[in-house]
Amino acid sequence: MRLAYLHSGSIPSVYANGVHVMRMCDAFTEAGHEVTLYALPGSVRTEDVYDYYGVRHRFPIHTIGAPSIALLGMGIRALRVRGDIRRRGRPDLAYGRDLYSLVAMSDLGPLVYETHLLWDDRVWRWLERRLFRARTLQRVVTVSAMLADDYRQAFPELDSVDLLVAPDGADPPKPACAAVCLPGRPEAVKIGYVGHLYPGRGIDVILDLAGRLPALDFHLVGGTSEDRSHWEQRSSHPNVYFHGHQPPAALGPYYRSFEIVLAPYQTKVACAGGIGDISRWTSPMKLFEYMAQGRAIIASDLPVLREVLTDRVNCLLCPPGDLSGWEAAITELATDRELRRSLGTEAQHQLLTRYTWRQRVDRVLPSLSAP
Repeated sequence: MRLAYLHSGSIPSVYANGVHVMRMCDAFTEAGHEVTLYALPGSVRTEDVYDYYGVRHRFPIHTIGAPSIALLGMGIRALRVRGDIRRRGRPDLAYGRDLYSLVAMSDLGPLVYETHLLWDDRVWRWLERRLFRARTLQRVVTVSAMLADDYRQAFPELDSVDLLVAPDGADPPKPACAAVCLPGRPEAVKIGYVGHLYPGRGIDVILDLAGRLPALDFHLVGGTSEDRSHWEQRSSHPNVYFHGHQPPAALGPYYRSFEIVLAPYQTKVACAGGIGDISRWTSPMKLFEYMAQGRAIIASDLPVLREVLTDRVNCLLCPPGDLSGWEAAITELATDRELRRSLGTEAQHQLLTRYTWRQRVDRVLPSLSAP
């Protein structure tokens, strides 16, 4: 199948949406589809975008910019994307998260719309309603059941549309992936966090825990230089190490270096750029990457995360604001090697049998096959 993946973000970038899109395009290609990715021009300098993301296949990437005219700019860009696609030949399917371009393509052939949050914006809602009424729309994909439920309540038009829930995923770990040499005390249990440092990600919780647990070393990987500087200025604990943004392809050795990994999401969680609130709908890629590496996870006990996580089966769950509970959970895992092993083993098993990117491709395109 010839597939155009439509993305409204930049490639390459420091944002998780870019990782998601590149992994999906890689998995579509692995499944035998001919994929072309449309994205905004990159916001990160790199010699090789495919090496930066660590993908296995070199599918074509066309970057098309948007004029700086607020929302009108994305509309103009959508027309440019449509024109480029028509010149190159219509694909069998247009898939993606770029609402403007999907609407612009709605008369050219089959569409699949993937969404990760429900925007409370009149223009966005109007565009979604228009897309949901298009006869060419084959499916709407959401990353959580709670998001699907909220979409059904917000849009009666979806009663006649196939609405599919497909959580995020991860690739199986590379067998030759060795641990990175981390600073700190060799004998200390290493606690890891990988991801952005936006509000609601629980960075303040991690720093408080480091103060309560001085015998352990805490490592935070990710974040823009501005966000890293913000938190470093607020951290006075000698057992906290900030590693900054790393290319997605370079994260495997960090995961392998941690005995315990944290996902302390709060009841309000910002998305890319530190705006909005996705706590009700989130499907964090970091959880699936933690699972893929067989790490022992401690995560916030949020309803949406319970769609994937089960306390004392593939993780430990703690109330987001219960600092004493988090301290107890970390202490328990730090002193119980067998519990760390069993939780990590089960998490990895569930990832490999349910949540790989390749399996996700099969779910989001169950009735579409290559010619």
